[in-house]
Amino acid sequence: MTEPTAMHALRAHLAQHIVGQRDLVDRLLIGLLTGGHLLVEGLPGLAKTTAVKALAEGVHARFKRVQFTPDLLPADLLGNEVYHPETRSFSFEPGPLFNEIILADEINRAPAKVQSALLEAMAERQVTVAGETRPLPALFFVMATQNPLEQSGTYPLPEAQLDRFMLHVSLTYPERQDEYAILARTLAGTLGKSSGDAATGLSVDEVLDARIDVKAVHCDPALQRWVVDVVAATRAPEKAAPALESLAGMVLVGASPRGALAWVQSAQALAWLNGRDFIVPDDLLSLAPDVLRHRLILSPKALVSGLNRDQLIGRLCTEILLP
Repeated sequence: MTEPTAMHALRAHLAQHIVGQRDLVDRLLIGLLTGGHLLVEGLPGLAKTTAVKALAEGVHARFKRVQFTPDLLPADLLGNEVYHPETRSFSFEPGPLFNEIILADEINRAPAKVQSALLEAMAERQVTVAGETRPLPALFFVMATQNPLEQSGTYPLPEAQLDRFMLHVSLTYPERQDEYAILARTLAGTLGKSSGDAATGLSVDEVLDARIDVKAVHCDPALQRWVVDVVAATRAPEKAAPALESLAGMVLVGASPRGALAWVQSAQALAWLNGRDFIVPDDLLSLAPDVLRHRLILSPKALVSGLNRDQLIGRLCTEILLP
């Protein structure tokens, strides 16, 4: 059994490499503990790459960064059969997806075939090359990034494929004091360094054991019903509560049942990280935007009225009363 204190040590390890961005750190740990994948959206220079590299170092996992570009091919991710003329035989050369932690950098810069290859691997945890199916590592965890600033030369992920990500984390600029700390620690050469790396004792097997413990975290049936009510309300908010009637026609597509599953599973991991074997309402409320924002498609009426997805999610969680 892996104690939550081991994950706290890993959190401290990440804090040595990342100043601020506490939500990103916690979401990375949630993804690690559930096997769910993360889509991280933010402007350049917000420590997205640094965060996932530090995570891989902290658990001694095999890590690979793949820079997505328009000329990337599916075989560049999956691997390929290589012919050896001296023996007249083929051997399989595995691609970067056969590592345990993957950073798919700027996923929206790769064409649809490459995106589909990655997302299929995320969903099935296996790949098929030359007619043979090969399993991916048990830990297999993907963090994909995209830059919302530049749209030229990009291939936006289709909404149905976005649903494969457990969490969609939206990063903002750090607070002023955090930005000063980044500058000061970088100039002093102390950013990313700690006195005694407590996370070095955490192994991949311990993370896999922790996943079993996380699945045992209790979610009260009343909270389960509330989650289902909120997810259902994303499809037709005007039917969920009288106070939401003004949202009629604001949503084209709501969250699927996969959204409810991801919400509870991520809340289980957050509760476990906080030393509890049961979920409390605050666990669900804090994760609601990250779980639901990429699963909603708003109507033109919502866009004209200035309503965004986070505001919609906030209203649903407020007006649909917690048990």
